[in-house]
Amino acid sequence: MIVDDVAGLRRVLQDNRVIAVVGLSPNWNRPSYFAAKYMLEHGYTVVPVNPGATEILGRQCYPDLAAIPFKVDLVDVFRKPVDVMPIAAEAIRIGARCLWLQLGVIHPEAADQAARAGLDVVMDRCVKIEYARLFGGLNYAGVNTRIISAKRPPCP
Repeated sequence: MIVDDVAGLRRVLQDNRVIAVVGLSPNWNRPSYFAAKYMLEHGYTVVPVNPGATEILGRQCYPDLAAIPFKVDLVDVFRKPVDVMPIAAEAIRIGARCLWLQLGVIHPEAADQAARAGLDVVMDRCVKIEYARLFGGLNYAGVNTRIISAKRPPCP
C-alpha cells in the first residue's frame, strides 16, 4: 500500500524498528549518514547496506539486502531512481514490510511492484524528517542536527 498520510507514516515508523539503509554513506556529512545516525539515536536498529564499506556507524555493513542474516522491517533507499527497481525486488524477496524511498527518489513502477507484493511504500520522503515531524524532534528552525549553529566560532 502506498503510504502518504500522517496516520500511515506514524504507523510505519512505529511498527518497523529494523531499518536497512541501502546506500548509507560512511561520510559524516552525507544525508544518509545524518538520517541513519538520527534513527539509531532514537532506538531503531540500523543496518548499513553498501558494498564499498565493511562498517558504518559502528555497525557491520552488508553488500546487499540478501546478505543480511536476520529479518529487516524497513528498506530505506538512498540511491538514484534508476537503481530502485532491483532494490524493490530484493526487498520483496527478503520479506521486508516497507520500502521507503528517500527525498528525490521517485520510481512509481517500483513502488507499485512493492505495494502489489504487500509492502507499505513511502516515496519522496525522508525517514529522519518524518520521524522528527511526527514524534516531536523538530525545533523552531525545522531541523535539530546540532551541527548547524547561529553561534559564532571563538576568535583565534
